[in-house]
Amino acid sequence: MSKTNKSIYLVPVMLCFFCMGFVDLVGIASNYVKEDLGLSDSVANIFPSLVFFWFLIFSVPTGMLMNKIGRKNTVLLSLVVTILSLFIPLFGNSFAVMLIAFSMLGIGNALMQTSINPLAMLIIGDKNLASTLTFGQFVKAIASFLAPYLAMWGATQAIPSFGLNWRVLFLIYFVMGLISAALLWATPIYEELSKEKSSSFADCLRLLGKPIVLLSFLAIMCHVGIDVGTNTTAPKLLMERVGMTLNEAAFATSLYFIFRTIGSLTGSFFLRILKTRWFFIISVVLMAAAMLLMFVGDTKTLLYIGIALVGYGNSNIFSMAFSEALLSVPDKQNEVSGLMIMGLFGGTVFPLLMGFASDAVGQAGAVAIMAIGVIYLFTYIPRVKH
Repeated sequence: MSKTNKSIYLVPVMLCFFCMGFVDLVGIASNYVKEDLGLSDSVANIFPSLVFFWFLIFSVPTGMLMNKIGRKNTVLLSLVVTILSLFIPLFGNSFAVMLIAFSMLGIGNALMQTSINPLAMLIIGDKNLASTLTFGQFVKAIASFLAPYLAMWGATQAIPSFGLNWRVLFLIYFVMGLISAALLWATPIYEELSKEKSSSFADCLRLLGKPIVLLSFLAIMCHVGIDVGTNTTAPKLLMERVGMTLNEAAFATSLYFIFRTIGSLTGSFFLRILKTRWFFIISVVLMAAAMLLMFVGDTKTLLYIGIALVGYGNSNIFSMAFSEALLSVPDKQNEVSGLMIMGLFGGTVFPLLMGFASDAVGQAGAVAIMAIGVIYLFTYIPRVKH
C-alpha cells in the first residue's frame, strides 16, 4: 500500500475518530438533563457512568468479534449503533429515554474504540503508532469540545432549535454519523482474517496476567475516569464557587476539550521527537498541578487554568498507555485492544464515586477522587518503555 493510498484510507478512519468523540457529549448532556429533571449530583452522574459501564461488558467480546468479521466491519457495526443512539433523544428527554440513548451510545462507543485503533494500525503499520493514535484523539477531541457549544446554541435560541433546545446536538451528530458510516463503507480496506481458532473470553482475560497489560489497563481506567470526571465536574465547580449559571459554566467543558485538542495535536508532534516516557512524565505533572488548582481554586481564573492543565495533560495518556500494551503483545493485538478499551469502565467507577463525594462535601470531594487516578499514573511511569 503506497503512502498516498494510506493517507486516503485514513480519511474515513479519522472521521470515525470524530464520531468516537460523540461519547463526550454525555458530560454536558447530563448537566442539562439534571437541570431539566431536577436531579441530584449522584443521580445525574448515573448517565456518564451508564455510558462507560458497557465498556466492561462489550470490549473483550468485540476484540473476539474482530477476529471473525474483520476490523472494518466491526467499526461499521459500531457506527450503526451510535447513529441509533443519537436518533432516540430527538423524540424526548425523559429519564427513561435518556437512559436508553446513553446505554446505546456506550455500547456503540465500546465497539468503536475497540476496533478503530487496530483498524488504524492495519493501515499505518507499527511505525509512529502512538503519534497516529494521538492524531486520531485530536480529531475525536474536536467533536468533544464542539458538543457544549452546540448544546448552548440550542438552549439559548429565542425560538428553540427545531423544537429540540439543547438536544439539537443529537441531530447534528446524527447527520455526521450517517456521513462517516457511508464513507467508511465505500472505502476498500484489505484485511486478512485470522484462520486460527479465535481466542476465548478466558484467553483474553488471561492476558491481564502480563504485568504491562494489567498496569496499562489500570492507567486507561484512571485516564478515562479523570476525563469523564472533569467533563462532568468542571461546570459544577464554577457554579459552586463562582456562582455561574449552567449556560455560562458550560464553557468550562469546552475549555477542557479545547486544551485536550491542543494537547492531542501537539502530542502527535512531541511523540515523534521526545521519548514517550518523558512526555508521559510531563503530562502527569501537569495533571497533578491541575488537581491542586481545582481543589483549592476559588476564582474563575484559577479554575480555568486548572481545567486547561488537566485537559492538556490528560490528552495523550490513552494513546501512550494503549500503544505500550499493544506493542508489548504483538501476536494478540485484537484481544489486547479489547482489554484496553474495557479499561474505559473507569468512566463508570469515577463519576459514581465523585457523585457521592460531591453530595457529601462539595465539588472538592469529586476532585479528590480524580487526584487518586493521577497518583496511580505516577506509579505507571517506570512501565513506559517504547
